[in-house]
Amino acid sequence: MTQRDIPGSWLPGEAREPDNMMRPSQEQQLSEVHASGVPATGSTFKSVKSSKQTDSEQPAEDNDPQETVSLSTGSWKLPKWTKSWVLWTLLLALVPGAIAFMATAMLLKLPTAPNCPSIFWPLASASVRLHCAQLAASKQTVKDLVQAIALVKELPKNHPLRGEIDRLIEEWSKDILLLADESFQAGRLDEAIATARQVPKEESAYQLVETQISKWQSIWSDAEGTYKDAEAQMREQKWHQAFMLAARLLRVDNKYWTTTKYDELNRLIVSAREDGDKLAKAKGLAESKAADNILKAIKLAESIQQDSYVYPKAQEVLPVFGRKMLELAEAKIKGRDAEAAISIAQKIPPSTGLQVETEDFIALADAQRNAWSGTTYGLQTAIAQAQQIDASRPVYEKAQQLIARWQLEIEDVAHLEKARALASQGSINDLAAAITEAQLIPASNPRAQEASQEIGGWVAQIQTIEDRPYLDRADQIAMFDDVNSLQAAIAEASQIRRGRALYREARRKIGNWTAKIQRIEDQPYLDRARDIASSGDLPSAIATAQQIAPGRALSGEAQAAIDEWQGQIRARENWKRAREVAIAGTPEALAQAIRIANRVPDGSQLRGDVNVAIDQWSQQLLDMARAQGESDIPRAIETARLIPRGTVAYSAAREQIRTWEEFLNPQPQVVPEAPSTGPSTVFQGQ
Repeated sequence: MTQRDIPGSWLPGEAREPDNMMRPSQEQQLSEVHASGVPATGSTFKSVKSSKQTDSEQPAEDNDPQETVSLSTGSWKLPKWTKSWVLWTLLLALVPGAIAFMATAMLLKLPTAPNCPSIFWPLASASVRLHCAQLAASKQTVKDLVQAIALVKELPKNHPLRGEIDRLIEEWSKDILLLADESFQAGRLDEAIATARQVPKEESAYQLVETQISKWQSIWSDAEGTYKDAEAQMREQKWHQAFMLAARLLRVDNKYWTTTKYDELNRLIVSAREDGDKLAKAKGLAESKAADNILKAIKLAESIQQDSYVYPKAQEVLPVFGRKMLELAEAKIKGRDAEAAISIAQKIPPSTGLQVETEDFIALADAQRNAWSGTTYGLQTAIAQAQQIDASRPVYEKAQQLIARWQLEIEDVAHLEKARALASQGSINDLAAAITEAQLIPASNPRAQEASQEIGGWVAQIQTIEDRPYLDRADQIAMFDDVNSLQAAIAEASQIRRGRALYREARRKIGNWTAKIQRIEDQPYLDRARDIASSGDLPSAIATAQQIAPGRALSGEAQAAIDEWQGQIRARENWKRAREVAIAGTPEALAQAIRIANRVPDGSQLRGDVNVAIDQWSQQLLDMARAQGESDIPRAIETARLIPRGTVAYSAAREQIRTWEEFLNPQPQVVPEAPSTGPSTVFQGQ
């Protein structure tokens, strides 16, 4: 079979007219051939055209009118040559041979395969239909399989080839289902369903179609549900749950979902988790309450693309971040730092959705900046700016309130400007006039507090001018630095009354001068006490220092000296008592002597002698313990334990105690016996 004989597509409307039609005799021959089996590809049949050519090549008989038999008259006359026996003998000899030769030639000459695309199907035989259907089905495409079934299914039920046709239709129907399943496995559900439903409903294979479609739809629905659940977990930023759901796709009975969709979902989860990390970092930055960090947070949130599952969450936090920046700007306004407030507000990106609020804030902040200049011109400019805010804007009411306030302030500012001009002259009369002018501002007006502050400052200037001479004279008197001069300076400075501007400064100087007087008066007592202490009479030194009363300038220094001397007295007493106790020579007495001696401070002059004695007493205790150990080990252990840590004999005592305890409590020793009798345990000392 050549390539041209394999049909690409043949439809009844495309077939040619009966040029290529077979004669009934030829169709019968093909039917007889196919009755025993369908020829495989490569078999040849005698075509309609060749049959016509064979007929035309046969010699025409001579029609002699003289030898025509007339049936109408009932009489006929034979030609002369029919009476020749020689002719009949030759005919009898040649005709059977010619017939045999022609039959043999026809059998040996294989017919040409039919050209399926050009066949006129309404007149095509069953064998031709079956042959072309097999060619179409061999392509194993849905279209060709359906066409193959269509070519043969219309043949009569009683056709001799019906059994083979039914078997092939069943086989081709199953092939269609297999191709449909391939589409399903490739992820084309609709195509798979459409393909499966092309199986003829009257075929037994169609019973599997709806079952298979239901199975596909169930698998697909479950997989889609798992996918959507994973997407929902991603939107909630629950990455572990999303990965667990994605793993379920590996158990889906569909290659498309276990490969393509599984890989796609994993990539989406990884990408969404990265975006989630960005969002978490952005939230952390936004909590720092620093404008630059909040801006970084906004940029991170903006970088999350629209196709990300975290995108809705990112869009939710953008207005929150913008609001935080606006709050920072408002805090700057409350601190009367309009420049910083405007700078922060201008950095708020449009993505936060606060563009209208930001514009209104900047407009009012700029107006407030002008109003805070403290001049009439600044207030008038501020009012003009606030009046430009439209009534439809959210801050319109606030702007109107500020306008009303600033209009009141214009009058107040005029009074303040005049008062400040008067106060700048610096004299008492000018300052008093400035105070009078500022007091014209009512307490209920916006600038009343500012006026009050100015008045307080000018009052302080007047008091300073009035009281400064007292302090200056007191400083001059105190320069002599004797008791009488210092007392006179104190009296001069004391003329500045409480509540006056220079009162604190006056009290500070009075305190310094009073301390000087006390030092001059008490220093002799402290010097004499130190002299007495150096001679060794510590009790007398303490009594002398105690003459300095508490709260005087030298009382702290005197008390420190008294504490030191009392410590020395206690050290002497402890050292004396320790030696007295040690005289008894018993282990208990020596241990008590060591404890008492350790009460002597390390900084004491006696500490060197104390350390030597403690080492001697600890060594005596160790010697006593060793002597006791010869007869009474438990008693020796008790004695050795009386030696305190830090003494010269402490380490040796601990080692000796360990030796005695091992002796009293020997450890069991395992001695292996002969293998035949098994191991046994022998304890020393038994």
